Amino acid sequence: MDLGLRPAQLALVEPDMRGDPMSPLRWMTRSTRKLAAELTRQGHRVPADTVGDLLREEGFSLQANAKTIEGTQHPGRDAQFRCINEQARDHRDARNLVISVDTKKKELVGQYKNGGRECMPKEEPARGKTHDFLDRQGPGKAVPYGLCDITANTGWVNVGCDHDTAAFAVESILWGSFIHRCT
Repeated sequence: MDLGLRPAQLALVEPDMRGDPMSPLRWMTRSTRKLAAELTRQGHRVPADTVGDLLREEGFSLQANAKTIEGTQHPGRDAQFRCINEQARDHRDARNLVISVDTKKKELVGQYKNGGRECMPKEEPARGKTHDFLDRQGPGKAVPYGLCDITANTGWVNVGCDHDTAAFAVESILWGSFIHRCT
């Protein structure tokens, strides 16, 4: 057993360490493969799997990044939103339709791998295609477009399977207002 391996590994990890040092959950931004290569260069011959095992013993885990850092704001951002809110309030008070429109991430439709997980019988995962290339025979991508009537607090979602274009947005708004008038 290489007694210098663990201290050498922690010295490499320290500059890239993330998380609260007092918390049991810590992670770092370097791959086990890169750490193993650097440790081997330093004279500690170790495979990436062993590096991963040692990291887990030290309380590290695999983590995805979280969107928590705000970027800089445009200096006129607040004024822009105050103007939009004022116009929305004026139109609402005049009993005009006021909508909020949102489009979300496009998703491939079909048996493609996705980032979520489902409860399934053990050793029977849902089967997915090996590559996420669009099939010519398949439906393509789902393009969700949501509309909310702010005054009536009702919503509608249009899901297309072609492209998220200005024409699709207009069509979604027209259909949403048509459905609104019919209810």
